[in-house]
Amino acid sequence: MIARTPWLVSREPNPRARVRLFCFPYAGGGDSIFRSWQKGLPETIEVCPVQLPGRGSRITEPPFTELSPLVRGAGRALAPHLNKPFAFFGHSMGALVGFELARHLRRDCGPQPVRLFVSGRCGPQALRDPFTGDLPDSEFPEMLRRYNGTPKEVLENPELMKLVLPAVRADFAVCKSYVYTPEPPFSFPVTAFGGLEDRSVSRDCIEGWREHTTGPFVLRMLPGDHFFLNTSRSLLLEAISKELERDVRGKGD
Repeated sequence: MIARTPWLVSREPNPRARVRLFCFPYAGGGDSIFRSWQKGLPETIEVCPVQLPGRGSRITEPPFTELSPLVRGAGRALAPHLNKPFAFFGHSMGALVGFELARHLRRDCGPQPVRLFVSGRCGPQALRDPFTGDLPDSEFPEMLRRYNGTPKEVLENPELMKLVLPAVRADFAVCKSYVYTPEPPFSFPVTAFGGLEDRSVSRDCIEGWREHTTGPFVLRMLPGDHFFLNTSRSLLLEAISKELERDVRGKGD
């Protein structure tokens, strides 16, 4: 029996699954982004939404403000759950977390994912972060509204915004702290997703992820803006499902 962890508080263990999909949220987001994903994926895939400190059920914990400690913490917490084939999915900030966690595991001679899914983020070697954490509190709601990733009821509720802002600011600091260091590319496949109407992350910059694998690379552009993972969820999950099932078949039981 694997001990429960607050990093996977919403995970519903499925012994029938052949692969686990660990999902890392965008800045300010929590595991709630991914809780409905299991309904859109076959039971052969077990969705594991990752809850970072400072939000949701972990609201009383201080959030990370630098990427390296976040990755190390995630690595320790998730290690016992990497005992069957697994993949990482990350959107925006989450793409950096998944990417660096896979590199961290490799440096420690740990298991590697069958595939890395990165979404809504430029290749890390040419990272241009469109977001800023330096705005005063009064201007944050309008900035978040422009990027269309925060529920309207949160943006219009000062008390909710007061709860959300510390995690958002901390996550922006995480992204700002990131310094890319060259390492050899992965051998497993990488799939990169982008939004056709995303003005902050272009197809060309998403193409930069191609450099990070010697295996297959797939680039898929889906309808929507930066948060196409919400508006084009069914298309996104269909692509994830097809590629993961192919990956697991290729590895055998």
